[in-house]
This record gives sequence, C-alpha cells and structure tokens, in this order.
Amino acid sequence: MTPPHGPPSKRMFRLTREVRIGINPDRPDESAGGPTNSYAGFPSLRGLGHFFTIQVTLAGELDARSSYLLNIKEVDRRVREQCVPLLETFVKARNTTGEAAVRALYDLLRDGWGRPRLTGVRLGASPFLAWATTAEDYPVVRLSQKFEFSATHRLHNPAMSEDENRSTYGKCNNPHGHGHNYEVQVTVAGAPGPDGVVMEVPAFERIVAQTVIDRFDHKNLNAELPEFRDVIPSVENIAMVIYRLLKPKLTRGDARLASVTVWETPKTWCEYTE
Repeated sequence: MTPPHGPPSKRMFRLTREVRIGINPDRPDESAGGPTNSYAGFPSLRGLGHFFTIQVTLAGELDARSSYLLNIKEVDRRVREQCVPLLETFVKARNTTGEAAVRALYDLLRDGWGRPRLTGVRLGASPFLAWATTAEDYPVVRLSQKFEFSATHRLHNPAMSEDENRSTYGKCNNPHGHGHNYEVQVTVAGAPGPDGVVMEVPAFERIVAQTVIDRFDHKNLNAELPEFRDVIPSVENIAMVIYRLLKPKLTRGDARLASVTVWETPKTWCEYTE
C-alpha cells in the first residue's frame, strides 16, 4: 500500500528537536532523574549559571509502525547524557569558542541514530547568538547574530496607477507611511581560523551596527536611504539591500556572508542569499 504522504522515493522528513540545558557552575552533573519543567530546560538553572539550547536535526524515512522519524525522547536522552558533561567541561575551561563547541557536539552526535542520519547541530548561547554546522557544511561553522531597528516605509510603485497600488499593497500603501520594529539575523560562514573563531563577535556586531543598524534605525526608508530611492522597501528588498551592504565587509579570510533574514513582523520574514 502506498504511504499516505506519497511514494518513499520522493519524500524526505527532517525532524528538529531543541534540548534546553542549564549548566550550574561548581556543581556535579544534575541530569539524573527527570525534569520538573522541561520547557525551561533540564538540568534546571539553580541561580546564576549558563543556559544553552542544542538543536539536533535528523533526516530520513518514518518508522512504519510508529510514524516517527525518531522518538524525541531518544534525542533528549542522548543529548543530555552525552552533551551536558561536554558543555560542563567547556564552561569550566573558560576558553572554548562557540565554533569549537558546536563542532565537538556534532562529532559526538554524528553517528549512532540507527535509521535517521544527523544533518545538523545548532548551539544557542542566547536567543540571539548561535553557532551551527551541517552535514553538508562540516567543518564549516555558521555564526548567527540577531539585531533590531525601527523604521517607517511606504510600499508604492510609481509605475502603477493609484488604484493598482492600493489593490496590491492595501494599508501598506498609506501615503503617510507606516512603521515596523524589524529584526535582522546576519549569518556568516567559514572554517574557524587559527584563533578558533569564524569571526570575533564584537567585530561582527560592530560592522553590522555601523553598516546597517545605525543607518536604518528610526529612518523613513523611502525618503532617507538612497538604497531605496528606486527600490520598493518590501521585506524582501530590505533583506537584499542589507545583504549587499554587508557582503564586502563580512568577507574576511575564509569567512563569508551566508545569509540575511529580516522579520517585518513575527509572522512575516524573508531570508536572502546570493
């Protein structure tokens, strides 16, 4: 009987599970037992410590009996058993880079999943800063950081009639414009250099701030930024413009700009790469 989701040869399932972990300095491993609040992470933070997220992505076919790619309890168990002690070692060492840590986690988790295969690991140090590597990229690491700016814009194409503009853009065609609190995620990729990093985070942040955030924040994009004089500032074009502004400045050694993602609202965003 043909499976309900189409023939197996044309299907690919990718399952991502995020495991949240608290590392409490100067305390023994606390991963024994079970979580009392698995949403907030386990082991739980018991005060000031270190909080990490580990996203594991697996790919393959579903099990015919369970319809699981893999039971997520197995992902949780293995990540906590194997990765918590490793992260504790890194925290105590105080000199491990995020790039080295995510590659070590990938190596640790690479094999032993049975039917599925590991396709990627992402280590989050905060809601805004993360390192990731994939089966296709390895040993390349992707460093991602989030930024924000507020700006106004108007979606209007002078080549279209007023009625066409109103029909196409709706409220976004308001002659007086409207505003958004934009979020921008910038991702660079490369093999870590002799210093163990793809790019120093403070330098990375400084380049993005000076090149984009300082120029875009609290501006009318149509009127004040020359990049949008002849370009409609849709979220798609904003992502493209930011990418092209950053590309020459974030190409250093083996590091390169991989992508720019712009959130116009929590429900609407666009990733751009070239």
